[in-house]
Amino acid sequence: MGLFSFLKAAGAKLVGNKAAENDAAKVTPAPNASMEALKDANDKNRAAMLASQVLGHGIKVENLDIAIDDDAATVYGQVESTSDKEKVVLIIGNTEGIASVDDRLSVVNPEPEATFYEVKKGDTLSKIAKEHYGDMMKYPVIFEANKPMLTSPDLIYPGQVLRIPAQ
Repeated sequence: MGLFSFLKAAGAKLVGNKAAENDAAKVTPAPNASMEALKDANDKNRAAMLASQVLGHGIKVENLDIAIDDDAATVYGQVESTSDKEKVVLIIGNTEGIASVDDRLSVVNPEPEATFYEVKKGDTLSKIAKEHYGDMMKYPVIFEANKPMLTSPDLIYPGQVLRIPAQ
């Protein structure tokens, strides 16, 4: 798929997720580390938290590796399907502080790619379904395509990026 852009200020916050924080605690710099070493340790902590988020959503990724450089994330590994690949990109990109995701994931069983849609103020899944499918009652298709990131069809926010599967 390639490089995807996201709103850096929009998205889920990693801090406050205890499982992610515990995974990230494994990476700590030396007490007298240089600024570059501190930045590297911070990027590794953020990468560990993102990996925890991906795995916490139940998406199986073999050899998952995430590299962070400031607000850019690069993700490596192998997934079973294109939808899993797209979900991994969205989990990482819909995280506060991430402005771009470079997708380097390989797919075992490729399928048609979905369209990505950035939620705007006033959007609902019904409105998005009407725009993309011509039928507002097809909102469950979008909701299902974005599980487990979405827990309710009513809980979307401006700046969030959603998968819109091909029909």
